[in-house]
Amino acid sequence: MTGPVLEARGIAKIYDGATIIQDISLHLEQGELVCVLGVSGAGKTTLFHVLSGLTAPEQGNVYLGGEEITGRPGRVSYMLQKDLLLPHKRIVDNVALPLILRGEKKASAREKASALFGQFGLEGTQMMYPAQLSGGMRQRAALLRTYLGSEGVALLDEPFSALDALTKREIHKWYLQVMEKIKLSTLFITHDIDEAILLSDRIYILGGKPGHMIAELKIDPSRPRPEDFALTHAFADYKREILSYL
Repeated sequence: MTGPVLEARGIAKIYDGATIIQDISLHLEQGELVCVLGVSGAGKTTLFHVLSGLTAPEQGNVYLGGEEITGRPGRVSYMLQKDLLLPHKRIVDNVALPLILRGEKKASAREKASALFGQFGLEGTQMMYPAQLSGGMRQRAALLRTYLGSEGVALLDEPFSALDALTKREIHKWYLQVMEKIKLSTLFITHDIDEAILLSDRIYILGGKPGHMIAELKIDPSRPRPEDFALTHAFADYKREILSYL
């Protein structure tokens, strides 16, 4: 496939007569991890609602692999801040839910989901319930569910914000490895500038009211980055530049 796996062109969205986002264009290439960064109220979550098809924009279009999907849910997986695992369902049934919603039989969906548990570091948890897992393990299960509902593209809204610093660091490393193995492309929202710089290939910065794109940064060196990247002058320079926009 040539061209972006996901693209938005000239997106504008209005709620209750107020323009929330305006003239937003972005793209996501195969295998990229791209961050959308901005202050609260800049319209990041509204943008993701449009990209995922949960709501249609007043202006602009969304494309998945070159096909227009504007206002069509179910083509791009969208994971919210909380894992939203159903407490009364076993982990395997939580994870298999996107397949069942697409019409697969429960046994077949369970089998397909279970085959990926090892790759996502979840082997042995299939028959457990969410309350029996740690926060990091629950997040892995939610990410696996998101992957099974995707067409190679995942939208993540502050996916790591509820984790403590040590767990977050571990999950960051793990997610980058999994992304490469399963050929997943990711667009994610964060308020954490350090997280954005450490994980992203590129960063889009939203600002203003209505929210609009005010900058795009490419982060070097390419992933995987050195363990001490956060201690380098380059990292500090990126952080300083981002703060100047915000």
